Amino acid sequence: MAEKIDDITVEYQDTEGNLLTRELDKEILTRGSWTTIMFLYQDIDRSSGKWAEPKVSIRRYRKSGGVFRQQSKFNISNKKQGLKIADVLLRWYGEEKED
Repeated sequence: MAEKIDDITVEYQDTEGNLLTRELDKEILTRGSWTTIMFLYQDIDRSSGKWAEPKVSIRRYRKSGGVFRQQSKFNISNKKQGLKIADVLLRWYGEEKED
């Protein structure tokens, strides 16, 4: 668990030190005692040893006892889903609408 927002990562290693999930990029969306971070990451395909297509995870962390603990997450599992979400967000927020 991380004590600082910038130290939070999705990278994951097995007990032998093999990297199973690698972080490609991250964007801190909100800072504070409740923090939201969007990660671009890849998982290793254990059978082939190759990295899978990139995925996105949006995660919420809460600072408790001096460390950030994950509270919730939403994973975007493929490019098609990610582009659909982006399209909807652009439609909802992309243009200023008059009230």
